[in-house]
Formats: sequence, C-alpha cells, structure tokens
Amino acid sequence: MDPSVRTSRAEARQLLDPEFVEVGASGRRWSYEEMLAQLPDMAGNSEEGPRYVPSEIAGVVLAPGVVHLTYETTIEGRRARRSSLWRKLGEEAGWRMYYHQATPAPSQGD
Repeated sequence: MDPSVRTSRAEARQLLDPEFVEVGASGRRWSYEEMLAQLPDMAGNSEEGPRYVPSEIAGVVLAPGVVHLTYETTIEGRRARRSSLWRKLGEEAGWRMYYHQATPAPSQGD
C-alpha cells in the first residue's frame, strides 16, 4: 500500500510472483507484465494524493509456503474487499503475491 513501493517496478518485481494474476475491482484481468507496466500510474501512488487505507486484515496459512490474506481498502470513499494468495518458493525468493482479487463493496452505512 506504500506509494514508494507501488511506484517502484523493482519493488513490484520483488513482491509479485512471475505467475501473478489479478482480477481488479473493475473486473479487469491483469497479468504480471501488465501489472508491472501499469502499477506506477495507478491510484494510491502519490504521497500527496489519495491513498489506500487497509482494514480488517486477516491471514490463514493454507499449506507450507501458501498464505491467504483478506482485507478491505478504502480510497476516496470507494471500498473494496480484497483477497490475495501469497506463496514462498524457496528461501531466496521470499513471499510473493500469486493471485489477487478485489470486489467493490458498498460504502459504510449503505
């Protein structure tokens, strides 16, 4: 969620699995290469502008080296429920996001 990480392709390469796929809140499907190319220009990437505010973060270990995270985000009044799978392929690789999905959620109070 940190803008300095989101705008750095080098950081994104460290955090996204080479087989990464995302289904965004818009319904668009993103591949690893598409996300690397577009992430620096997406919303939430400016220290001065609107930023994603995460909440209700929970994680479950599904298997050795596989974790499922769920959380909600808000940016400029828009909420989304998010789910991501992270996997660790060896000690050198570290944890990388393998799959991510965002689903629009109603505003608080709706």
